[in-house]
Parts: sequence; structure tokens; C-alpha cells
Amino acid sequence: MTGQQYRIEAGGYGATVTQLGAGLRELTSREQPLIVGYGADELPPAGAGQLLAPWPNRIGGGRYRFGGAEWQLALTEPDAGNAIHGLTRWMSWTAVSHDADGVLLRVALLGQQGYPFCLEMEAEYRLDPGSGLRVSVTARNPGGRVAPYGTGSHPYLTVPVSSVNECELALPAAYWLPTGDGGIPDDVPQPVDGTPYDFRVPRAVGGTRLDHALTGLTRDGDGRAWAYLAAAGSRVGLWAGPGYRWLQVFTGDTLESARRRKALAVEPMTCPPNAFVTADDLLVLEPGDSVTHTWGIQAFAGR
Repeated sequence: MTGQQYRIEAGGYGATVTQLGAGLRELTSREQPLIVGYGADELPPAGAGQLLAPWPNRIGGGRYRFGGAEWQLALTEPDAGNAIHGLTRWMSWTAVSHDADGVLLRVALLGQQGYPFCLEMEAEYRLDPGSGLRVSVTARNPGGRVAPYGTGSHPYLTVPVSSVNECELALPAAYWLPTGDGGIPDDVPQPVDGTPYDFRVPRAVGGTRLDHALTGLTRDGDGRAWAYLAAAGSRVGLWAGPGYRWLQVFTGDTLESARRRKALAVEPMTCPPNAFVTADDLLVLEPGDSVTHTWGIQAFAGR
């Protein structure tokens, strides 16, 4: 179902990227999974490993105004009445190059229902023996009209325990975004101080329910914001490079029982939910403009 499989390896790392959606189907370090994987003949469960563009997360009602006109997207989350996670995740991407430790895929988004804009997109996945996975996502506007744009990715981080309740989480976010029905924001970002969403100091996830977009990210000297999940002597880190101003964190409480609270989605996003409506952190690509964002995952020993 996911088409051609592109296997890459470097040092103790291994990954598989799919033709369908340029998705990350597997990522391991010394044969230990770092993300929730799935079979080559399965569709990505609950968005696992998918690349999200030209918007991440949700657009309430699938309706937005841009360029002086109103547009209606297909409601791909019908129960909630939302358009979710963009358009390219179900498209067939073409491999431009594929070598032992990396693969570069490309797709042309020529306009679809509710998104009458053109984008050329590239996704490069590359492994390094020391620093693990690096993902670069590039969008270019080859058309003649301005295009709204945002992107994200949807990996579920995992360590060898039976539940995220047993994990320690470190997340460098100072604000959380309240949402109402259907996961659509209904307020401005709020400080995490004194809330269940404050993981700036590493602590146990326990029974905390998370399905929230967080921002106000603290970054290292390279401009990367790091989130860490640790348990049982294992630790996995996800970094979000400049331009990824949001992390959506999801403990999976609404998933089927076999997947519920088994892993933690940490999703780097350039904009929050409903950004096509609010324009919050929305990117606007003029004809000929391009933009690249990078993120990655690395394995660490211990906590």
C-alpha cells in the first residue's frame, strides 16, 4: 500500500522511507525502534511517520480565506468536520536519488480541491552514524500566484516500555494552545506554568493526557529545540530546526486500544492548528520563493 520502499543505513541506524507520502515507516538504532513502525502493506496508522503539507494539523470546517477568496477543502477528518494534515501524505512521490545512507524524493502539488496553488516539494532523509536522522523538507512555488504554506511531520517516539506512562519527558515549551471541539484553537497560547503541560524540567508522563500544540521553544546554539523521551535505560531525542515554531504532542488516548498510550507523537510544525484561518505563523510563498525546514531524531544511552 505504501509503494516503493527506500532503505537507508549508517552506523547502527536504519530507516525505511516510503513512496507514499515520503513517509518515515521505520527508524531504528542498533535494531531498537525509535519510532512506531508499520508494515509495508499497511497504511500509516494514526498518521505515523507522515510528512504533512501544505498544512499540518487541522483546518476547522476545511474553510479559509486567502487572496481575497474563500476556499473549501475536503473534510478528511469527517467526524470532527476538519481538513487534516495536508494533501501530500497520500500522493506518490518520486525518488530523485537513493544511496546507502540517504534518499531524496520529490512531488508536484498542482492544485486540489480548496487549494488552487502550485508547489514543488522535496523531502530528504539522511542518516549519520553519530547524529542519527536528519530530514529536510523544501517547498518551492513555481506558479504565478501567492500560496499559503505550512508543514509538519508525525513521528511517534518510542522506547522499550509498555506505556508512555512509564516514560520521562523533557519538552522545551513555555506556552500551550487551548483548543475546543475538534482540536481547533479557541484561545491564545497560555503559559505552561502550573499546568500539566510543563515539561521544561524532565518529569514522568504518568497519566497526563496530551494532544496539544506547544510553542515558545527554547533552542540550543544551532537553533534546534530538543524533546526527549526516556525510560528503561533508553532515551530518544527529536530536534526541530529554525522555522519549526510548534510541537504537537500526543499521548494517543483516542487511538484504538492496541496503540493507546503506547508511544508519544512529537510533531514539529511550522504553524499551529487552523493557521490557514488565523494566519498565525502561516508562511506565504510568492512565485519563485522556496523555503526549507529541517528536523531529526537521535538515540542516546540512558536518561
